[in-house]
Amino acid sequence: MTKQKKYLQILRRKKQRNILLVVLVRRPRQLSALVKQQNVFEINDLNLWYGNNHALKEINFPIAEKEVTAMIGPSGCGKSTFVKTLNKMVERVPNVKMSGEILFRGQNILQSDVDLVELRKHVGMVFQKGNPFPQSIFDNVAYGPRVHGNKKKQDLMELVEKSLQDVALWDEVKDRLNGPALGLSGGQQQRLCIARALATKPDVLLMDEPTSALDPISTLKVEELILELKKSYTIVVVTHNMQQAARISDKTAFFYMGELIELDDTNVIFSNPKNQKTEDYVSGRFG
Repeated sequence: MTKQKKYLQILRRKKQRNILLVVLVRRPRQLSALVKQQNVFEINDLNLWYGNNHALKEINFPIAEKEVTAMIGPSGCGKSTFVKTLNKMVERVPNVKMSGEILFRGQNILQSDVDLVELRKHVGMVFQKGNPFPQSIFDNVAYGPRVHGNKKKQDLMELVEKSLQDVALWDEVKDRLNGPALGLSGGQQQRLCIARALATKPDVLLMDEPTSALDPISTLKVEELILELKKSYTIVVVTHNMQQAARISDKTAFFYMGELIELDDTNVIFSNPKNQKTEDYVSGRFG
């Protein structure tokens, strides 16, 4: 074989290796596109009025699946109003009007034909202060499944036990399930209300300042619970406590005067926000 032929063969092999190398580098990019994270909610151009008060202004807000999204901002900025639009509880307030879209798994829940019972089965809510019903611990947790038609005692017992285990309350109350829920401590009542919300097997759990009325030890338990629950649920939390948002959330949204000023990864919001208003708020210059 001549030297020229040998040289051409070497060149061909190098080209083949280079082509193969390009393919191997590019394939992971193609795979990553296939596993792109889904959004449970897509909020588009949402506006809300209480009478003549324009409370939410042109909100665009994707909420990712199985993440904790925290909402921060000064009092009256629209955080609690926004979270109550996600299961339409805000419509219980007189003279409310909304425009835009709130897509929950692709369906616009602002349409008039949405089944509210079904929606709230999938989008549960926990309020600022534990509000157990004046019933037994068991009946509190079993309330939602019963409303949705599950009357079988064995099924209810299993649901109640699992829900209480999920909120780390089972060992504390298993011997007094028929006792009054109002006899529990404040922290236990709040975890009971979370268990009650979980009993309907929701996709999303909305929490409106869930620890603001709790002592530090109970607050820590609820925060640990949120971090555990996000493995199975999408969680949206309203909080006035910026340190709490930094501890528990994957993404943080800053609201101000009815507007969504900035939404980003939590570490970005607290370390390198893009908007000056966000930086002023998280650094304590106002609010």
